[in-house]
Amino acid sequence: MSIPQHVRIVEVGPRDGLQNEPDIVPTRIKLELIHRLADAGLPTVEASAFVSSRWVPQMADSSAVLRGIHRREGVTYPVLTPNMKGFEAAVAAGADEVAVFGAASETFSRKNINCSIDESLERFRPVVEAARERGIRVRGYVSCVLGCPYEGAIDPSAVAHVARALYTMGCYEISLGDTIGVGTPLKAQRMVDAVAEQVPVAHIAAHFHDTYAQALANLFAVMQLGVATVDSSVAGLGGCPYAKGASGNVATEDVVYMLNGMDIETGVNLDALAATGQWISAQLNRAPASRVAQALAAQATQV
Repeated sequence: MSIPQHVRIVEVGPRDGLQNEPDIVPTRIKLELIHRLADAGLPTVEASAFVSSRWVPQMADSSAVLRGIHRREGVTYPVLTPNMKGFEAAVAAGADEVAVFGAASETFSRKNINCSIDESLERFRPVVEAARERGIRVRGYVSCVLGCPYEGAIDPSAVAHVARALYTMGCYEISLGDTIGVGTPLKAQRMVDAVAEQVPVAHIAAHFHDTYAQALANLFAVMQLGVATVDSSVAGLGGCPYAKGASGNVATEDVVYMLNGMDIETGVNLDALAATGQWISAQLNRAPASRVAQALAAQATQV
């Protein structure tokens, strides 16, 4: 299969990128980040997560965030809703797209959402059914698709099993997450090949973390199989509370730079995106993890 001519980028920085920040990020900063990302041309900006504030205090303002978004035409703002309580709260706040989050590792599933894989799928079913009744699209996430911090390597068939269950249930797209960033290109291709036997490749997305600096190589590898949707996080924000040492998602700036160099359309303005990455990094008192952002900043100081 040839490499796609257009790649849709799902920006996960406001949710996945910020959810583990040790200091609470003010709602106004989250909203400005979402608006800046949409203005930069990102077609999908994951806004927040309707989860327990006891376990994820950073997402306690999810309703305020979703209600406060000045929605840009053509941009979607999905939110994570792992159960019916979260789904109902999201709908009340105006959600028009939601996501559920499963795992390909039994141990990770129990550590992350306190239930087995099969139990998690049954928990998601009423959410998907309720969303369908209201005309709300549901995206499905599968974590630990290339490795688990507790179990090590994950069999591609286990990933395919969960992906098929979510797709059959009614999720319009399945995002495959290398949660701890241990994947390499051939392993990523083998995993996607297994999933593509159960889920059409047009409904598969890649969500790769960059712990071992393999994310871009892995993305290129699965794009060769036809994957045309990529999850990424501005400035490389993020991590995983259940995987010590795991870095954030691949930086959106790095993904856009690579795709621009391949003449693949994204609709994203790299300069505006990089400026947004610099801005949110300054709010968090750190430098962007994006190598492209660092290079562009260095060039700017030499002019």
